[in-house]
Amino acid sequence: MTASRWLSRTAVNGVLLLATCYMLFPLVWLLTAATKDAGGLLAGNAFSFEGFDLGGNLARLAEHHDGVYFRWYLNSLLYAGIGAAACALISVAAGYAFHVYDFRGKEKLFGLVLLGVLVPTTALALPMYLLASEIGIVNTYAAVLLPVLVNPFGVYLSRVLCAAYVPGEALEAARIDGAGEMRVFWSIGLRTVMPGFVTVFLFQFTAVWNNFFLPLVMLSDQKLFPLSLGLYAWNSNAHAEPGYYPLVVTGSLLAVVPLVLAFVSLQRHWKAGLTAGSVK
Repeated sequence: MTASRWLSRTAVNGVLLLATCYMLFPLVWLLTAATKDAGGLLAGNAFSFEGFDLGGNLARLAEHHDGVYFRWYLNSLLYAGIGAAACALISVAAGYAFHVYDFRGKEKLFGLVLLGVLVPTTALALPMYLLASEIGIVNTYAAVLLPVLVNPFGVYLSRVLCAAYVPGEALEAARIDGAGEMRVFWSIGLRTVMPGFVTVFLFQFTAVWNNFFLPLVMLSDQKLFPLSLGLYAWNSNAHAEPGYYPLVVTGSLLAVVPLVLAFVSLQRHWKAGLTAGSVK
């Protein structure tokens, strides 16, 4: 190996190592800070394990306000899990329809979908609140669930994947064998672009799990809060009552767990062959 090649490889590995440390630094802080009480956090020694009290923090988290934190946790799982799964299915179905079928105004309608990608979700929060108020679903689970069922970028990505990987020969063969359009989509279209389904699911799951502004606008009942809004409320109280700081930090640590599990458990679908089993 030449000296220049060795130096370039060392430089690249060094940059990657620094980037990894930069990304892991907040997680390491969260792991150590969750073991501290309010005094340890305010003293500025969060990176040490002195005064380890993770079990006590978890117990206080479960007891505070009759365990409302875990009610928020279940709410977040409901919003993110059901919302992301339904959104991914709708996005893949829409992308499949844009690719497979010809109908009047298809490209213009798809242009509107692309326009939706450019609009920030925060700009739509107030109009969605007004619509929700008109139909009477403000301060309900539906007020948060319904808006997250639509993802313009997911529709765009699904159409691109369907155009690249859905085999037209397999669709025609299924139709000749007497399969209906729903059966063709479910057995061939959806299975062929399953990695795309998983990608849209993970994107939407992460977005909904971290969603803050929409629940802030839609919800006033604390029992309906997701974790993001509930922890924000606790953090606002921590300025007056420092005892909330360990609760916020420990709650934030637990809030990371579903995201890590989702990415670790579903990453294998990205590595699977996109058209495996579709054409023999």
